[in-house]
Amino acid sequence: MTSTAKLPPPTGDRAPHPEHLSHVIFITAAAAMGGFLFGYDSSVINGAVEAIRSRYDIGSAALAQVIAVALIGCAIGAATAGRIADRIGRIRCMRISAALFTISAVGSALPFDIYDLAVWRIVGGFAIGMASVIGPAYIAEVSPAAYRGRLGSFQQAAIVIGIALSQLVNFGILQLADGDQRGRLLGLEAWQWMLGVMVVPALLYGMLTLAIPESPRYLISVGRTQRAKEVLAEVENKEVDLDARVAEIEQAMRREHKSAFRDLRGGRFYFLPIVWVGIGLSMFQQLVGINVAFYYSATLWQSVGVDPSSSFFYSFTTSIVNIIGTVIAMVLVDRVGRRPLALIGSAGMALALAFEAWAFSAPLVNGELPGTEGAVALVAAHVFVLFFALSWGVVVWVFLGEMFPNRIRAAALGVAAAAQWIANWAITASFPSLSDWNLSGTYVIYTCFAVLSIPFVLVFVKETKGKTLEEMG
Repeated sequence: MTSTAKLPPPTGDRAPHPEHLSHVIFITAAAAMGGFLFGYDSSVINGAVEAIRSRYDIGSAALAQVIAVALIGCAIGAATAGRIADRIGRIRCMRISAALFTISAVGSALPFDIYDLAVWRIVGGFAIGMASVIGPAYIAEVSPAAYRGRLGSFQQAAIVIGIALSQLVNFGILQLADGDQRGRLLGLEAWQWMLGVMVVPALLYGMLTLAIPESPRYLISVGRTQRAKEVLAEVENKEVDLDARVAEIEQAMRREHKSAFRDLRGGRFYFLPIVWVGIGLSMFQQLVGINVAFYYSATLWQSVGVDPSSSFFYSFTTSIVNIIGTVIAMVLVDRVGRRPLALIGSAGMALALAFEAWAFSAPLVNGELPGTEGAVALVAAHVFVLFFALSWGVVVWVFLGEMFPNRIRAAALGVAAAAQWIANWAITASFPSLSDWNLSGTYVIYTCFAVLSIPFVLVFVKETKGKTLEEMG
């Protein structure tokens, strides 16, 4: 997937020898396969929304809960993944996630009723939540500091590729079913195939975990120092003193204990300030409404008069723009820095969302947006996704993998990721009802969150570019 990516040579003493680079990229790409499944499973439901509404004869509020219920599983998976990974290791945690993705794909494709479908979506959500935590944490722990920003961005690259491929697969299945989401293919309806195809990448993810090493920090924590040195030798500069590197990690770990939720408490507002910053980053990433573009875009375009085939095509083109923006971020994140990209993205998103709000305020003519407003809505939707992808889509994951002190990293990352899924659930569950109330007003709300993210970054978020994890405290 991303294993062929080329990284420009870094500078500084921590740059790895070129002979290690392809191996480091392979390890990172394999770990990021969880991100691919995260994106695929999150977005694939986009192609099934209207078919599920039709098959089970449910209204917007009930439909929203079926779509959003997976996010409850995501929040639980994200909140517990750090503890699980500290107990049994990062690799075993990835394997559990791969197994849950596989089970969810099969169950979602063959539900007995709407409640059964909801259960399998919760199972898949738990797997997504685990992947959202373990991927960035593992990548941060095996990456040399000079490359960590770009390698950390592999997680988001994998997510957006998973989103795009899910839309392409959905579009292909729809064409095979003659444009009918409930058309029959080999005994199943088209939407069931859309949800079931995920079993293929889920099995691949499980196999890839057999080919990558355990995190050196976890290995040191359980006393397997020699194996940790072997892993560090695979990923660090060949001139690095492995004994000194292990001593550095051990010294950092001696200042900490197994991270737990109680370690995050401090100050007047329950959590330590740095934890609140992580929670804020996670929530703003979702409150701008990005997942409306990936969960509901086909339904959204159909609601303003676009035919089903074209709406699926626009969902796919949006995903391609998402990939382009992510590649831009991967190139710039270690050169420009995390904070500047976040600020640029916030400004661009706010402007694009404001144009969408204006376009959707126009009254429909024969069930469609007028020509000018329709064109503006379509362009603004793509621009919004572009600015999100080149900024918040990548830098939040990089920040969350880097910003916390070692002593609280796993637990703090779990809490921040859980907050992200709760915000995601709030947006996903509320969109159908909000859009029924006032589609333009809904986008005004998202615009306000994009604007508010600018002072948040300026006041509370510190740059982490070029720092080792041990320097975080």
